[in-house]
Amino acid sequence: MALQYHVQLNDGDVAPYVLLPGDPGRVPVVASFWDEAHEVMNNREYRTFTGVYKGVPISCMSTGMGCPSVAIGMEELARLGVHTFIRIGTCGTLQDYVNIGDVAVFDSAMRLEGTSPSYVPIEYPAVADHDVVTACLQACETLGLPHHLGVTRSADTFYARHPRPGSSFNNYWIHDWKHHFEDLKAMNVVAAEMEASVIFVLAKVWGLRAGGIATVLDNMLKVTGETGEFDPQEGFDHSEKAVADMTHAGCEAIRILYEMDQKKPFVPRR
Repeated sequence: MALQYHVQLNDGDVAPYVLLPGDPGRVPVVASFWDEAHEVMNNREYRTFTGVYKGVPISCMSTGMGCPSVAIGMEELARLGVHTFIRIGTCGTLQDYVNIGDVAVFDSAMRLEGTSPSYVPIEYPAVADHDVVTACLQACETLGLPHHLGVTRSADTFYARHPRPGSSFNNYWIHDWKHHFEDLKAMNVVAAEMEASVIFVLAKVWGLRAGGIATVLDNMLKVTGETGEFDPQEGFDHSEKAVADMTHAGCEAIRILYEMDQKKPFVPRR
């Protein structure tokens, strides 16, 4: 297989099990949990480490923010034999029963983004692999992390539909944003982020496995600054523990899946 153009990886550079954070700066943090780790490549938004976690071959590659760059990265990783993808990252919540710092495990995603419809019609569901979901839940339970299983909303934007005082146009969106998020809350959507839907769709279409786990940094119905404007600096939990919990759970989920595969090997369905 030829060198992959965007991720700049070749055969043997990555393990079949890959964690997918967004931020390139989080990749060495993830690798710090491993027994062995080395940086393979750092190109564009795609920074890759490969190593061993509790005897399990594992890789971690950042994807940047949003579905388009994730899809490109997954396309190229799949060409290199990766069969298991776990999105690890951060998210907001829509639910009052979810506390800041809790972990959200995604079993499915709303496709409010423009990338996955380029692959399949909008009626095609974005659902996580059952074994990956099971592994993520078991990892959270083993580590004693408060966690919630449910639907996430994947969208293309970070600031859109949040309040921004100012012009009459912005005042329209101030009126509209709460309706949008309240609707999601009423539909029992647990989380909101920007990548899970396309990861689930592509893995399912290709006969591979994918899931997602994220630390909850904010409640999207409550994150506003003193002026009433959306303020991630003021409302978010930026603690190292929040990132560490999600990272550790992702590594443990890979270990659980690997041990499952030793008993009954996973065979890509394509």
